Amino acid sequence: MSTFLPVDEQLDLLQKGAAEIIRVSDLRERLEESRKTSRPLRVKAGFDPTAPDLHLGHTVLMRKLRHFQQLGHQVIFLIGDSTALIGDPTGRNVTRKPLTREEIDRNAETYKEQVFKILDEKLTEVRYNSEWLDKLGYAGLIGLSAKVTLSQMLDRKEFLTRFRAEQDISLHELLYPLAQGYDSVALNCDVELGGTDQKFNLLMGRELQRDYGQQPQIVLMTPILEGLDGVQKMSKSLGNAIGIHEPPAEMYGKLMSISDELMWKYFLFLTDLRGSEVDALKAEVAAGTLHPMEAKKRLARTITAGFHGEAAAQAADENWARMFQQKSVSEDLEEVHIAFGDVEGPAEVLQIRLPKLLVQLGLAASGAEANRKIAEKAVKLDGEVVANALVPIDGLPARLVVRLGKRAKVAVIGGIGEGV
Repeated sequence: MSTFLPVDEQLDLLQKGAAEIIRVSDLRERLEESRKTSRPLRVKAGFDPTAPDLHLGHTVLMRKLRHFQQLGHQVIFLIGDSTALIGDPTGRNVTRKPLTREEIDRNAETYKEQVFKILDEKLTEVRYNSEWLDKLGYAGLIGLSAKVTLSQMLDRKEFLTRFRAEQDISLHELLYPLAQGYDSVALNCDVELGGTDQKFNLLMGRELQRDYGQQPQIVLMTPILEGLDGVQKMSKSLGNAIGIHEPPAEMYGKLMSISDELMWKYFLFLTDLRGSEVDALKAEVAAGTLHPMEAKKRLARTITAGFHGEAAAQAADENWARMFQQKSVSEDLEEVHIAFGDVEGPAEVLQIRLPKLLVQLGLAASGAEANRKIAEKAVKLDGEVVANALVPIDGLPARLVVRLGKRAKVAVIGGIGEGV
């Protein structure tokens, strides 16, 4: 008797939040075969360790890996330590700056620490593509390159756009889709996961598997998750990301700041609720039996608990309620000590440069973003809206509650209240 759930029940979870599956009929067939033979599918997703920290946008694929894992299939977390040397050209209009092997190895270690907040470490196969790519050698690389034509490569949007604009395309970038595709051959994958922006690379795996006599993998793509602004994709450089290592109160507060519309996408992509459960919650809100804020609080608690535990999530929930629903200031706000040397101006008219302070507190990603938020009157100091970039110190308390939107921190500025 099979240990796997019926195929329809598996598909109910696996299709949740999927933008495209190539092809659903093939996935159904592969799942049926898996049930008959009791052989788990081999499912992989690759992550190039190009930065040390992951954010919730990265976890969309990890959570889909988790769904396969929960259903009893063999999940492979692939660290692209060799492909990172090339740099994925996806979404790029210029060649990436190459990383050193030392940077890649350091980032890879942090990735392993973070991914097991979602996946079960004991059930996860962790692989590095240097295991096979570094052993290809010159002859192997030539043989792999011979399997694809230049015209096929120029079908890729990023390459074609740059070619038509007479922008540089380095030859090594053309190797990236081949290298990723060869990963699927080396691991004999049944399924590969990736974002919709990875379609070209994912399909390359299917083509190479056919060429090597393997059954071509099913490709499951997830949408690119929007960040806190609800417009652009989640990115730390854009200042709209939620890092998975952020403190519970910070993570919870950021989640409570998203729009009601974006909330449903986060439920779909960042929780283990099935699609039917998300639809039921949405129907309750539409019928007026569940307040949108209560739904959002459930979302924030669920995600925060996943990374920090139930107790921390509950504390963050109560903390947020004290700050915003009961209009009182929490004593649990993170404190950031600001050196007195960062306060500007002559002694008699000392001033705080507010954009700089917002960046130092981590409430804004850049001075430009901070200035924009100040102009939008989204910044408060001790509950008062501030519209100027320079704020006189005279009269400010030693512990200054700085709030941008629904997020807040306490700035402890050396010298204030000390007679300096």
